[in-house]
Amino acid sequence: MGMETFSRSQILQEMNFHCSKLAASNNRGFKQEFRQELNDVGKDLPSRAGALVANKQKNRYPYILPYDHCRVRLSVQNQNPNSDYINASFVPGGGSERDFICTQGPLPNTVADFWRMVWEQNVRVIVMVTALRQKSTIMCDKYWSVEEGTVYHGLFQVTTVTRKQGPDYFITTINLRQRDFPNDRIITHYYYPSWPDQGVPNPVSLCAFAEHVRQHLEALPRLGPAVVHCSAGVGRSGTFVTVVWLMQLSVRGIPPDIKAAVKDLRLHRMWTVQTLEQYILIHHCLLHWLGAEASASSQQKQGPGLNSNQHKRDRPESSGRRRRHSSQQKPPADQPQNAMLQLFKPGNLLRRLIPSLSQTNKAPQMPEDML
Repeated sequence: MGMETFSRSQILQEMNFHCSKLAASNNRGFKQEFRQELNDVGKDLPSRAGALVANKQKNRYPYILPYDHCRVRLSVQNQNPNSDYINASFVPGGGSERDFICTQGPLPNTVADFWRMVWEQNVRVIVMVTALRQKSTIMCDKYWSVEEGTVYHGLFQVTTVTRKQGPDYFITTINLRQRDFPNDRIITHYYYPSWPDQGVPNPVSLCAFAEHVRQHLEALPRLGPAVVHCSAGVGRSGTFVTVVWLMQLSVRGIPPDIKAAVKDLRLHRMWTVQTLEQYILIHHCLLHWLGAEASASSQQKQGPGLNSNQHKRDRPESSGRRRRHSSQQKPPADQPQNAMLQLFKPGNLLRRLIPSLSQTNKAPQMPEDML
């Protein structure tokens, strides 16, 4: 039995109405969802591997750890059982439990492990939603060459082939090769430094970036998960993943359920979507994106000379905000997030976002994330 789908304008109308309700009385609805309904999601999930003494130095922030049930495991090296650890988590994006990997920004002692993860998981897209530095604080160590050239990390040769600049972001083509082996892979690295550590970016800017990444992911054959990281890999990373995921649903005519998506992500990585501002940003981005898309569609139908309500619909209502999300302890600033890969059926995309399909959700009930 097919799932009912809706037009972009219908989804926009419903979301405008819903966001207006959430934004009423000084964002009372947003606060209710984020601070109360989402606050304890995933709170008690175990993260024993990250807390081991042998792994403590591999964590950028001591209180942001991957859950054991969905952590990314590296291959064991030199019979050292702890060599499989990296602070990274598989998270859903609508099609499976492993559509994305959310991870912290690499440390000097984890850069080689980061590239090993990219290689072993057959990653072809990396999305970086933090600047390398925020004032005097290092948010992420540089793990690739900004200019054309080659750097070496552990067993890997990382060569920057080309670098292009978008409106607020950079796109780098990287050739990744395992030393002494003939085969190589092409990795696309998206770098969005415009997202402040404390605060949120311009939603129009973030929308344009997220849509660019979404279209790339949609066009790729499904080889491996896309990696998304900021500083801690929870706030900004989780926000980006949520935006792209729900854009992808909307493209297929499925109304986005932001609270359900954030809840699902928090069952896979603690503190996902770390702040109320990030939670509201998701709503704002989707409203803007839906409005722009609906206007473009309407203009196409009307013909080149008619664009009556375009400017009006291109902007979300000032009261429009995002929906629920939950937070807990706050790690160093690193806030708000990645999209679906290709040809997913609506039923799969929404398997855990529609109440009537909830029985198909096998994911354990778990955590939240930050940065």
